[in-house]
Amino acid sequence: MPYNILLIEDDIEIIEMLRNYLTKEGYDVSAAFNGLDGITLFRQSVFDIVVVDIMMPKLDGIEVIKLIRENSSVPILIMSAKDSDVDKAIGLGFGADDYIAKPFSLIEISARIKASIRRATTYSNPRLAAADQASSASKVLIFGELHIDLDNYSASKHGNDLKLTAKEFEILKLFATNPNRVFTKAQLYGFIWNDEYYGDENVINVHIRRLREKIEDQPSEPHYIKTLWGIGYKWEGQ
Repeated sequence: MPYNILLIEDDIEIIEMLRNYLTKEGYDVSAAFNGLDGITLFRQSVFDIVVVDIMMPKLDGIEVIKLIRENSSVPILIMSAKDSDVDKAIGLGFGADDYIAKPFSLIEISARIKASIRRATTYSNPRLAAADQASSASKVLIFGELHIDLDNYSASKHGNDLKLTAKEFEILKLFATNPNRVFTKAQLYGFIWNDEYYGDENVINVHIRRLREKIEDQPSEPHYIKTLWGIGYKWEGQ
């Protein structure tokens, strides 16, 4: 069964270019030319990934992401001509999983889509999840009030479920299963994004900050994910 992609973009030429290319790649592609129509389509069907522009009429991409994240953890890929660190921080901070700047190559965006769907599918497919966890010594990791369920790809704090995206859980799992190991930003990018690191620290910083806000009692003074300035991060939670 082909994966379903929702494209939300006000540039008709980009929509048609992506639709033609991704359809040939074997995807089912739906498209909306503004944010409002995009949300309507999203609520009418089930999609494996949403690719959304930032600057759009009626409802911009940030508002679209916020509405989707109210009740869905579907992978979201931002594509935008606004390539500043501020734009990336805003987009990823509201729940997007990845960012690609215009102009982009069709090969690159296809690779990003495949990687995002592959990661999300691992968490939603019990067979793949079981295979992925076959080598885990413990299925539930407990760090005080923080419980990490490796089988169900979920986490809770003080008995309350944490709403983690697939990528946030990936980062959490990597740290928690490798306590006291130092990960450089290049290593984190390689493990989590499965891509070569080009020094784009902002993507990593935003995800770490967002994860800390969910698992830490005091995100500004983290107990679990420690920063080693100029080096990277490590997990020190006990």
